[in-house]
Amino acid sequence: MERVFIKDLKAGMDLDQIFLVTQPVLRSTSRGDLYIAMFLSDKTGKVNCRVWNATEDLYNQIPKEGFIRVRAKTELYQGSMQIVANGVFPVDQRDVKIMDFLPRTEYNITEMFEELKGFLSKIKHPHIKALIDEFLTDKDLMKQFCIAPAAVKMHHGYLGGLLEHTLSMMRSANALLPLYPNVQADIVIAGIFLHDMAKTEELSYELAFSYTRTGQLLGHIIQGTIMVDQKADMLLDKGIEMDKEILDQIQHILVAHHGKYEFGSPKLPATPEAIFVSYIDDLDAKLNFIDGAIENEAQDDEWTVWKPSNVNPGTRFYRKKIED
Repeated sequence: MERVFIKDLKAGMDLDQIFLVTQPVLRSTSRGDLYIAMFLSDKTGKVNCRVWNATEDLYNQIPKEGFIRVRAKTELYQGSMQIVANGVFPVDQRDVKIMDFLPRTEYNITEMFEELKGFLSKIKHPHIKALIDEFLTDKDLMKQFCIAPAAVKMHHGYLGGLLEHTLSMMRSANALLPLYPNVQADIVIAGIFLHDMAKTEELSYELAFSYTRTGQLLGHIIQGTIMVDQKADMLLDKGIEMDKEILDQIQHILVAHHGKYEFGSPKLPATPEAIFVSYIDDLDAKLNFIDGAIENEAQDDEWTVWKPSNVNPGTRFYRKKIED
């Protein structure tokens, strides 16, 4: 049977193919019957899966993160695509090309990174330039920065997503900074580059997208400020002492870029540069989320199904575009 990618699923399809499985949970219905709820994914997306009339033995055969072959049928449930499996079989990870199952940016990573470095080269202040160069010359970190997702699912949740998100913000800043001459461009550029840098440590993305232990306990905001301190210490060892006020302003962007306490921000933006970065970060994340919701809608309808998110507290997005 020819493989059908998740983005191409239609209701009523019969499937017999391999998926990446995550978050399997054994539950019971109101009548006490056991069933398994889990997510199945490939490089084009993720879909809910249910196995009715399940057993504990079957559940124990399913890896918490790994690969399974599924015999199933697709259906629409409350407007969203769902897979109902009647056969589930573990698959040896060695027999699978993992990169075929992880979503990836549609853009060229090398070209994006070169463009990003072009923006960073515009930094004029010697201390800020030295700090950024300390990150850029960390080859292992930059390798992870270029392939990491920006999030597990909310926005830019695919390999290369962190780089794509950072570059998109940098492009926005490049267009907007001339309109606001009192905003310090060097601080903004550095803040954009570093604001999500610690996603490389917060997230795990070798097999499936999830949070590392340190990511769960600290989070990328705290981890990011630690990374900046570490790089500043390395500069000090080389005889370059970072101006403390500059360091404070850059780190303030990191701890304030989520904008609100309820969004996990330890501090509210208190500088023009932090406000600037917070708003373009929020804009880019939300528009990427909306683009994904519209493009991946299972129904052939003008509206998406209800989407719980921080874009709006649960809303439907209009899909139709004005024709030329």
